[in-house]
Amino acid sequence: MDIDVPTSLGPGKLVVDAAEHPRAVLWLGHGAGGGIGAIDLAALAARLPAQGITVARYEQPWRVAGRRVAARPAALDIAWQETAPTVTDLADGLPLIVGGRSAGARVACRTAASVDAVAVVCLAFPLHPPGRPEKSRLEELLAPEVPVLVLQGERDTFGSAATVASEAADRANIRVIPVPGADHGMKVLASSPVNARAVAELVASSVLDFIDDVLASA
Repeated sequence: MDIDVPTSLGPGKLVVDAAEHPRAVLWLGHGAGGGIGAIDLAALAARLPAQGITVARYEQPWRVAGRRVAARPAALDIAWQETAPTVTDLADGLPLIVGGRSAGARVACRTAASVDAVAVVCLAFPLHPPGRPEKSRLEELLAPEVPVLVLQGERDTFGSAATVASEAADRANIRVIPVPGADHGMKVLASSPVNARAVAELVASSVLDFIDDVLASA
């Protein structure tokens, strides 16, 4: 199901893969370099609805308009927050988990409190620009007070899984799961210990386990 959502920055779009008997809604944003068809986002949309999790992938207005360059962070947040009432209606009282990949994960972290999310899922959180560790975005990752799951590639040039885990080590609400051999796009080399299918399975099972834990403790 596709839902067109008007915002002050132009129309955005929600692509909803609905669970037959939903127990939560997972709202996901895409990155600056790709759309909602990314490997990890697609894996969650394909596998979680059968487990009672409705997945709503959000396409930002800049992407809907066909622009190649992503909007600035403040604009991404505005469109996301203006879409929140539609997602709240979709959830209809069910727990809302927010998340996304790369830039979408940053948006989810920055706005988690304002949309009443019960948890955050970060896929390839861009801790810093490649080769620029001094430009840290750690403050954004630490912003949510609710449980946070980070799935991070071991070869991610925006911050490896080991680096993210080290930087967030003193925050009990943040769980970091390494994706073996994966880069920022969750892609693996032929010599990696896992293949693309295994990466998709790891992402889906890890997010499902995390959501189950969040719902059990609610």
